[in-house]
Amino acid sequence: MQEIVAWLFGLGLVCNIGLFLPQAVKIWKAKSGEQVSFITFVGFNIMQAIALLHAYLQRDWFLFVGMIATFLSCLAVTVAAFIYRQQ
Repeated sequence: MQEIVAWLFGLGLVCNIGLFLPQAVKIWKAKSGEQVSFITFVGFNIMQAIALLHAYLQRDWFLFVGMIATFLSCLAVTVAAFIYRQQ
C-alpha cells in the first residue's frame, strides 16, 4: 500500500508540473503577468520550498527530486509574472 501511495504522489507531482508550465508559457507569450495572482504563486512557492526542505530532511530523494521540479516550474510562473509586471 505504501508503494502505491508513493507512486500516486509521484504522479501528482508530474501533474502539478503540468499545471504550472502552461501558466509560465502563457505569461511569456502574452508578455503580461496581469492574469496571474502573484500573491497566490508566492504562496505556492513557499509551500513547495517547505515540502522540498521536508523531503531533504527526511532523506526522501525521490520526493526531493520531484519537489525540485515542481518548485522550479512554479518559480518560473512567479518570476515571469514579476518580470512582466515590472515592464
